[in-house]
Order: sequence, then C-alpha cells, then structure tokens
Amino acid sequence: MQPGKILVAEQDGAFVIKLVGEVRLTLCTTMDDFFDDMLTSKGFASVVIDLVDATNIDSTTLGLLAKLAIKAKQRFSYVPVILSTNPDITRVLDSMGFDRVFCIRQEPVVDDEDLNELPVLPDSEDAVRAKVLEAHRVLMGMNDSNRAKFRELVTLLEGQCY
Repeated sequence: MQPGKILVAEQDGAFVIKLVGEVRLTLCTTMDDFFDDMLTSKGFASVVIDLVDATNIDSTTLGLLAKLAIKAKQRFSYVPVILSTNPDITRVLDSMGFDRVFCIRQEPVVDDEDLNELPVLPDSEDAVRAKVLEAHRVLMGMNDSNRAKFRELVTLLEGQCY
C-alpha cells in the first residue's frame, strides 16, 4: 500500500493534479484548500485530474473531486478532465455519476516530471469531519444511487458535527 499524495503543476492557468497511491480523507484539507485556491486564482483556465497512479480513492476524495467539477462548471462553464486507466477506479467514477460533471478519459499524461508534491496540511478532527460531511453531501446530490449509499453516513456525521 502506497500512502497517498497529491502532485500538482500549473502553467498559464492550466492545472494538472495527480493523485498517487491510497488517497484518503487524511488529504481532504490539503485537497479542498488547494481546489479553492486554484478556482479563485487569477487566470484559471483548466484542470486535469490524473488518477493513473492512484490505487484507491475514498468517498471523501470523490466528493471533493465532484465539488471541484461542479464549481468549475458554475464559475467558468468548464468541464474538468479526469484521466483513469484503472478499470476499478473508472467503474467507481461511472457508478457515482462522474460522467455528468467530468470528461473521463482513459489515457495517462505523457510526462509528469514537472509536478510538485503538495505538503499535507494539518487540521482539527472537527474540521476534517466537516469536510467529510460536505464531500458526502455533494456525492449524494449527484444521483439517487449515491443518495441511498451515503444517507446513513451523512446522518451520522451530521449528528457529530452539531
């Protein structure tokens, strides 16, 4: 099991975000803060999410990715691209309705040597719980199947947050 990490690169407002290894909720603050900064940066033009080297992506990460796509569409009328060559991950993306908010491609990025690893940001347990809750609410809003899958978890988290 390779611990998760996030690699990023940007040139002229075009961002590449590569998720590597086991990407779990421990990276949610880092990811969410970076996405917010990216979408509010002057000159944002595009974003590609590269999942080629991801071995596992949890539902919190999926929710944050969905949130990114929804915000990019709302603010810029832009549909982000996801690259996924792992059939298991692609199947999860499809089942979660990601084809509605992302352009899903099954080719890897040719060269990732210009990517830099994002440092993991610390956060309180309450703040992480709030990000997990928000991510799962986004997933629930994507389709009825997700709503059924995550209803119990969201109810549990809502009770812990308030």
